Amino acid sequence: MNKRFEFTTDERAEALRLQAELRDRVGQVMLPGDEQKIRDHIGQMIAEGQVERDVFGLNPILSGFQTALIVVDEIGLRRDAVLAILLRYSVDSGHLTVDEVEQGYGPSVARILHGLHRIKELYRKNPVIESENFRNLLLSFAEDMRVILIMIADRVNLMRQIRDADNEAARQEVSQEAAYLYAPLAHKLGLYKLKSELEDLSLKYMEHDAYYHIREKLSQTKESRDAYIKRFIKPIEERLEAAGLTFHIKGRTKSIHSIWQKMKKQKCPFEGVYDLFAIRIILDTPIEKEKMQCWQVYSIVTDMYQPNPKRLRDWLSVPKSNGYESLHITVLGPEQKWVEIQIRTERMDDVAERGVAAHWRYKGVKSEGGLDEWLTGIRQMLETSDGREAMDQFKMDLYEDEVYVFTPKGDLLKFPKGATVLDMAYHIHSKIGNACVGARINNKVVTLRQTLNSGDQVEIMTSTNQRPRQEWLNIVKTIRAKAKIRLALKETQVKEGLFAKEMIERKFKNRKIELEESTMQHLIKRLGFKEVSDFYRQVADGTLNVNTLIDKYVEIQQGLRTPTGDNQARSAGEFVLDDTQAQTPQNDDVLVIDRNLKGIDYQLARCCNPIYGDDVFGFVTVSGGIKIHRADCPNAPELRRRFGYRVVRARWSGKGASQYSITLRVIGVDDIGIVNNLTSIISKEEKLVLRSINIDSSDGLFRGNLVVMIDNQAKLEALIKRLRTVKGVKQVDRI
Repeated sequence: MNKRFEFTTDERAEALRLQAELRDRVGQVMLPGDEQKIRDHIGQMIAEGQVERDVFGLNPILSGFQTALIVVDEIGLRRDAVLAILLRYSVDSGHLTVDEVEQGYGPSVARILHGLHRIKELYRKNPVIESENFRNLLLSFAEDMRVILIMIADRVNLMRQIRDADNEAARQEVSQEAAYLYAPLAHKLGLYKLKSELEDLSLKYMEHDAYYHIREKLSQTKESRDAYIKRFIKPIEERLEAAGLTFHIKGRTKSIHSIWQKMKKQKCPFEGVYDLFAIRIILDTPIEKEKMQCWQVYSIVTDMYQPNPKRLRDWLSVPKSNGYESLHITVLGPEQKWVEIQIRTERMDDVAERGVAAHWRYKGVKSEGGLDEWLTGIRQMLETSDGREAMDQFKMDLYEDEVYVFTPKGDLLKFPKGATVLDMAYHIHSKIGNACVGARINNKVVTLRQTLNSGDQVEIMTSTNQRPRQEWLNIVKTIRAKAKIRLALKETQVKEGLFAKEMIERKFKNRKIELEESTMQHLIKRLGFKEVSDFYRQVADGTLNVNTLIDKYVEIQQGLRTPTGDNQARSAGEFVLDDTQAQTPQNDDVLVIDRNLKGIDYQLARCCNPIYGDDVFGFVTVSGGIKIHRADCPNAPELRRRFGYRVVRARWSGKGASQYSITLRVIGVDDIGIVNNLTSIISKEEKLVLRSINIDSSDGLFRGNLVVMIDNQAKLEALIKRLRTVKGVKQVDRI
């Protein structure tokens, strides 16, 4: 029996404090009775023993209050989100249904809880975020933006509370998810403060030594760093005040995680990271004067300190998709130290700190165009990609900066950093992408591989002769472009294959040569093609000459050459025997094809040389004739896979009176008399004719082919067994 759940003294005091804070912040937006209903529901659950601590021993009721306060203070959500968080444990544990929530608190709260509960179910099925669950997780997030915000806040609160947890395995798992999924999501949504906290806490739990090493170094250098910041900003304050601007300046040290990433990237110690802190100049100005005053501050600062033009980031003219607006510059301060300065207004700073939630205050709930576009992009990516590729691409997109380019008409388009001309072409339309040969960027002609930069004016150039190529997949960066290229390549392969097949069949017909599918497969393999589509593509584009192909095809069809030789006892080296008197008898055996049909004209396939007794099947050729193949023919799998509708059943009937030409491959140790030993066994067999021997010797081993005439499969197996008994013979196989 589980121990009865109880609040500790400290937990009770903390819960009452948090409840009072929530009342102060959101009490005015609560509906009458909301607070009392929540209090009664929680009290009833505790009284009935329906509350249990989580794997870390944390109190779920207290965790709910803590998370609710984070979404209110750090993100700016209000009634519906707070109620959903406080009722979430009841829904997840099955003590309250989403329908009951809708009746008691309204559809908006119920919709949030529906999304949160779906995520809980995914975690319950598999606690590891694998590709399929990751896909469903994101789609759940996309149902209501507040779901993702609550999940981020919940993970921040959990990371704060598990510092002293005993369950190390669970803490590692939670930390990895925070770093891999929740921190990037917070970053993309503009919740930079929460993103930095998640990254720092993840580093603290996963790389303990690195975290405390950097924290100690920061502590040791804090005094000198603070003094430098004061010296740096004092003249700036004087100049800004003289200009009549209303402002305040913050100096902040970069996060431990950010410093650690720089140390790893630059492969340097802590002392080698020069930009440890940033200065933030925040203006108090009306919205209509924001840009003008920000650029005025930029002018004042760059007059005082030398700027680095490569480090200028203008998110005033074109804000990020998550709404982030700011002007970033890096200048060379006293003592030749580089300092990053961020110039923004109070409104911009609020958006930067609170991300999407701040937009709801300034622009209204329905003004999240960039975010809606981002979520639509996620859906498109998940529909065109699978598994780990989708996850890695999503993670990459989260961290990538954005570039903004203009069309010739002045329309603004946005791409991830590293996108190319070809990405833009496919963004406009698939037909434009398929025909793209390059572009004019700022009136300069460039190739389709050219990387796009913010501010470029790009005009795509096309050609009717252009076709999509396989290597284009390595040029583009966006999932959307990759998906369109793959589709175009498939369509092109189909068209080229049909065109090439028609051309080959027409040439064969003109030269009155029968086209056998199995022989063609042999030819394709002999030419070194692993994929049939590559063969047909080279035929279609003229790389392979069809007349040359036909000549090679005829060579293969004619079969083995039969050089002459003697029958002296000697080694196998260069031994050749040709029985010119041997003739291939007429085939009198009966073959039953398809549904007991007899007397149908057929031919035995040269690729596998079937004989009486073999398991066989029929294949209807292009000309309408039937070729008989062995069931274990090397071409059988491909024929069944690609042309299953042309395969018919076949079986032997009669007594096996005819003789068939069979080739045996023999491998063994070369020795005097080895050929006589082989031929003597064959000569002793009744109704068996040795047609030819062709054997080569190298480094003491011989390899060769024996062509014999034999009447059925049983005799063939017996012959193979006898040949294997010859001294020095290592291997005998039927070809």
